[in-house]
Amino acid sequence: MTTNADTLKTQIDVNRLPRHVAIIMDGNGRWAGKRDLPRTAGHEAGVDAVRNVVRAAVEIDIKYLTLYTFSVENWKRPREEVAALMRLLSRTTRREIDELNRNNVRLITTGRIGGLSRTRREVLARATEKTKDNDGLVLNLALNYGGRSEIIDAVRAISMLVRSGHIEIGEINEELFSSYLYTSELPDPDLLIRTSGEMRISNFLLWQTSYTELFVTDVLWPDFGRVELFKAVIEYQRRERRFGKVES
Repeated sequence: MTTNADTLKTQIDVNRLPRHVAIIMDGNGRWAGKRDLPRTAGHEAGVDAVRNVVRAAVEIDIKYLTLYTFSVENWKRPREEVAALMRLLSRTTRREIDELNRNNVRLITTGRIGGLSRTRREVLARATEKTKDNDGLVLNLALNYGGRSEIIDAVRAISMLVRSGHIEIGEINEELFSSYLYTSELPDPDLLIRTSGEMRISNFLLWQTSYTELFVTDVLWPDFGRVELFKAVIEYQRRERRFGKVES
């Protein structure tokens, strides 16, 4: 029997929501392949899933939502597919600004944004500027992102501070290191969702997910929506988060 999203919503404890949800959006290509469609059709369908998940996150008052949108490894895909993804990113960003504002969503980006073309950067900059005063959901797009690259960039920045004499090596701790990550303004994710059933985190938020609850679903990303997000949140709320401690 299919579970209705509204029924699932009644099972969510609003006092125990994950503050920050991160999602590895996987399965666009397989979704398209099952329908004898080009991979780009899967990416187009994936945009609808993004819209539905953002709306659902706003509905239950999630504070932060990070979407693994384009990884540093994705540049290795066929050139035509990468070009299509970049065009889709710009087109979708421009098209969705009004809805983001209506829903009080603030858009931010993390990753090596400088590696994107000037045109893409300008589109993203306009979108972040137009939504910067919204104080609802923070929607974080991880673009040209890699967890290892992020850690290396943080190490380089901190090394320069040590070299210039601004800090001593002994001052380096977890708090300082975290402040030089791309996500320094965000809390660590409470819940990491991966679609399409793959059991790996694919170089995503390696430092930040040390104690994050993982939820893997076989649902392909274009089919992921309100029902699936609510199921993930309910499963998260069933778990006991001990952060290495044990019950006395």
